[in-house]
Amino acid sequence: MEGWKVLLVDDEKEFVSTLAERLRLRGIQADETGSGEEALRLIAHAAPQVVVLDVMMPGMGGLEVLQRVKSTYPNIEVILLTGIGSNKGRHGRYALGCLRFLDETVTD
Repeated sequence: MEGWKVLLVDDEKEFVSTLAERLRLRGIQADETGSGEEALRLIAHAAPQVVVLDVMMPGMGGLEVLQRVKSTYPNIEVILLTGIGSNKGRHGRYALGCLRFLDETVTD
């Protein structure tokens, strides 16, 4: 996976920085941000191959970012994350162009 570039977008700073660190240890270039607006700026500057994107964020949410990314950069793969744990609406999100939809909920 050397040479891959991933953009991690999540307002939970500790989560996104830990995930970025783990990817970097595996030779994957990982950039991170906590906002949808900043994600779009980073993508315009240096497009990654993959964006891992939280659905629920303050300001511009993940679904709006997904729509904008896919309309401008259709070859970028987008993986959506949610902590809500609901299957509701997943089919529609795939229709918008997301590659995968993952639950980030951690249980004891």
